[in-house]
Amino acid sequence: MNVLLVDDSRLARTELRHLLQAFPDVTVVGEARHADEARTQIQALRPDLLLLDVQMPGQTGFELLATLEAAPHVIFTTAYDEYALQAFAVNALDYLLKPVQESRLAAALAKARAQLAKAAPAETAHASPAEEAPLAPLTAQDQVFVKDGERCWFVKLADIKLFEINGSYTRIHFDQHRPLIPRTLQQLEARLDPKVFFRVNRQQIINLKWIAGIEPWFSNTLKLTLRDGPEVEVSRQQSVRFRELLSL
Repeated sequence: MNVLLVDDSRLARTELRHLLQAFPDVTVVGEARHADEARTQIQALRPDLLLLDVQMPGQTGFELLATLEAAPHVIFTTAYDEYALQAFAVNALDYLLKPVQESRLAAALAKARAQLAKAAPAETAHASPAEEAPLAPLTAQDQVFVKDGERCWFVKLADIKLFEINGSYTRIHFDQHRPLIPRTLQQLEARLDPKVFFRVNRQQIINLKWIAGIEPWFSNTLKLTLRDGPEVEVSRQQSVRFRELLSL
């Protein structure tokens, strides 16, 4: 696993190098003191993982990630605990407070190994995730961070019954909540498990586990009722796929 250290503190980078020596599969391929150096190093070195500080001269770690078209996996290392929710909002693998403890670093690296193993097929096991896809596939048991305005939730995907287009955002349905997230259905569909989530039409993706009823509808289509509502209509093309999927 190739790691790039991004921190304006030379002492912090030295300490991380020392800690990483305990993990034989980890290679520190470079260091960066600020966002500009990090962008250059990421493009040149294609690291698998960033150990990234939050507060740096110029741009913060979050601002750096926002400028990258495709980012490696990220573990934040910082002296400040108030950025934890924001870190998970950008899909960080973990958030380590300085001084970094070896046991916490070991747990975070284990998460990185698991994500790299899922993201890369066997024939491209040595390819950088930045060259493949910046985000790993999600399973129904994964927990995701959702933020809408000032409200935040950690939600297990299995508890989300419906995704639907709302303008340039997607509305998600879980419990009694209906927050909007800045993702398209295409982006979500690419990451969701097709054995659990099904695109019923251009506007909606449902969780198959939440179906309470199925009935024939107009022009050989189907209407599905989800537990505790709502009802969704399956397009004609997707009705064919749905019948094949469930052998109806």
